[in-house]
Amino acid sequence: MLYSAFFRRQLEKLPLLPVDSDAIQILHEAREFKQRILDLIAQAERRIYLVALYLQDDEAGREIMQALYSAKQQRPELDIRVFVDFHRAQRGLIGKGPQCGNHTMYQEFAEKFPSCDIPFYGVPIKRREWLGVLHLKGFVFDNTVLYSGASLNDVYLHQQDRYRFDRYHQITNPALADSFSRFIFRHFVNDIAVPRLDKPEIPQIKHIKTEQRRFRRRLQSGRYEFEESVIGPRQFGLTPLVGLGKRGNRLNRTIRDVIRSAEQNVFICTPYFNPPSSLSRDLEGLLHRNVSVTIVVGDKTSNDFYIPPEEPFKTVGGLPYLYEMNLRRFASRYQTYIDRGQLNIMLWRHDQNSYHLKGLFVDDKLSLITGSNLNPRAWALDLENGFLIRDPHQLLKTRFDAEKENILRYTTRLTHFSELEELKAYPEAVKRLLTRIQRFKAHILLKQIL
Repeated sequence: MLYSAFFRRQLEKLPLLPVDSDAIQILHEAREFKQRILDLIAQAERRIYLVALYLQDDEAGREIMQALYSAKQQRPELDIRVFVDFHRAQRGLIGKGPQCGNHTMYQEFAEKFPSCDIPFYGVPIKRREWLGVLHLKGFVFDNTVLYSGASLNDVYLHQQDRYRFDRYHQITNPALADSFSRFIFRHFVNDIAVPRLDKPEIPQIKHIKTEQRRFRRRLQSGRYEFEESVIGPRQFGLTPLVGLGKRGNRLNRTIRDVIRSAEQNVFICTPYFNPPSSLSRDLEGLLHRNVSVTIVVGDKTSNDFYIPPEEPFKTVGGLPYLYEMNLRRFASRYQTYIDRGQLNIMLWRHDQNSYHLKGLFVDDKLSLITGSNLNPRAWALDLENGFLIRDPHQLLKTRFDAEKENILRYTTRLTHFSELEELKAYPEAVKRLLTRIQRFKAHILLKQIL
């Protein structure tokens, strides 16, 4: 009890924004999320700022683009800006062969609508994509923030037959929207390290390497700024957080504090089971303290990179199996807690769809909405953000319970670690790849960057 109380006190030191309980809406489906984006674009009167890993050149991406330009044509005073990862925007999809980057679509629309100036910024977190990307999320429409771990493309928005399941939250609060806007203006707009991608001349990263290093250092000390206050009887507290790098990462520290503050139960969502060593220790501590732990993770077939055995194998198709091996080792180590019902590992699988949920629920009073994958890459390489929600009056309990029920809808509880396949049962191409990786101990490096 004293252990968890210490970390609750640490969380109480965080500044917070008071938010009315009826100002948050939780969406449950990708198609609903897409429609909400389109509705908010159409309704916005003052500003639209979209921050995502990418806005894809596909059917859904073009629909979003068309909506943005239509809004700008109808309301020229509307300030619209889009921020995506610098590297991701200039390449095609992994494993899909040669492709033009999404930046060509941005330039195409800029040429098609010369009277509508909508800047598309490429944010370079690191000099190479595999070393770190813009994983900060959030869309601002006037005084509303729409937050999800999803990017903008066909599968995230359920444009066609398949969808990628995520969390979707809409919060209407002027102070939060202003704080989010101030951050992106202070750090992204008018910085020479953040070029526009809708213009034909995009500098190569090697030509802005000095500016990019300075940019990254500034980001590491970046904070969401707002006037803190206390919550009223019909309000909850919200703390926006941002983090980059291992040292002084406020988001990572808060995630650990939230978990270590638990007294009764913890509910964790992560698409790729590869927790940092510190987080693994925290999970072990929860089990030793008799806290109930539920981990909802995607089955390997629900991974973004899963390739069915009947299709040609590519190296990237080995990732889902690496994550499953991690999960099998974890489940084997804590099988006793699974047998007791204290540890619940829930595997999500729904037809050919994929799973991309992240976040935490603790003791029905704390929740973390985030795009962080809770893995070493998120912990050290990518720019991440999230919203910590403190709900001492449990005003949001019914809504969060409904969200958890929706998350668990297509899950199956793992009763024994042997229910997960092991290396010898994998397809031959996968076995050869993973055996080679383990022989050269490459899995140690891969664990840090995947």
